[in-house]
Amino acid sequence: MNFSKSPRWTRRQALWLMTGAIAGASVHACAKPSEAPSAQSSATSAGAGSASIGITTWIGNTPLHIAQEKGFFKDLGLDLKIKVFDTVAQAFPAFTSGQLDGLAPVTSEAVTLASKGVDFKVVTVEDTSVGADVILARNSIKSIKEFKGKKIAVELGGIGHFFLLQVLAEAGLTGKDVTLVNTPPDAAAAAFQAGKVEIAYSYSPFSDQAIAAQKDGRVIYSSKQMPTAIADLYIFSSKFVQANSKAVAAFVEGNLKGVEFLKTNREEGLKIGAAKLKIKPEELDQQLKGIQIPDKATNVAMLGDANSDQYLLKPMTKLAEFLKAQGQITTVPDLSKVLEPQYVTAMK
Repeated sequence: MNFSKSPRWTRRQALWLMTGAIAGASVHACAKPSEAPSAQSSATSAGAGSASIGITTWIGNTPLHIAQEKGFFKDLGLDLKIKVFDTVAQAFPAFTSGQLDGLAPVTSEAVTLASKGVDFKVVTVEDTSVGADVILARNSIKSIKEFKGKKIAVELGGIGHFFLLQVLAEAGLTGKDVTLVNTPPDAAAAAFQAGKVEIAYSYSPFSDQAIAAQKDGRVIYSSKQMPTAIADLYIFSSKFVQANSKAVAAFVEGNLKGVEFLKTNREEGLKIGAAKLKIKPEELDQQLKGIQIPDKATNVAMLGDANSDQYLLKPMTKLAEFLKAQGQITTVPDLSKVLEPQYVTAMK
């Protein structure tokens, strides 16, 4: 059984697509692991240079669009070129060959890249899912333990698959205890809404629409209960970071200025982001409630504070071990080498 309709490419594409994209790309263009030079205390010095980054159509990029629209990057001396792809996987060949300097992958994609020997640095966190990713279940299902023996609609190999298996593990279950029905997030929500499945993984806005229309069902578990499980990142190749420290510093500072602008000038910020996403500002406002867009302090905790429960190294390493156990990657990379907190810590 498969509830898939025509493919709907999202930022959270299946790992088989990513693996193929990486395998077909030249990874030697990225430099060997090396320490990045010290970031400037501020990127305001003229001549930060230029940079290019590949992103997808996703709400987490709202501050980035604000920063570009309001001229924050330009003011910091950075000429930033943004290229939008249907999926991050489509941008892998350009990134690994050096045609793109940066990328905006989800954590599982970043882990996959690292496992393939692609050398990059996570310089700032785009967003974390704090409720946008959900598992829907019928009202008669009282707990995750009751998933045993039931069918679950989820896209196999996608980030939702790994999120679901982590949730099952918390309840003492594994993927072998359930029947997984390969279904993209939008189709999974539609199947749940139509009563075709009892349990489904999806995310906003598809899950919101399903729950609004289907009264026999609710969110039984959301990413709010596992806030470090799904995060979107901004990464740059280590080769680019090594040679263009001012540009990276300007990117991080400009994007965080966009984060602050969204806080202090929300109405205007929503209009800018909504125009890029081709939705209404009120729709963007509602959808943003399902993610956390980290400010400077949160970025510091996520990238550089080993004592913080928000520190990304722990969940990303756990995810890498999980992906290896699932046969999605062959080696668990040393992810301590990819987290680069100096650009957020150097900001005033």
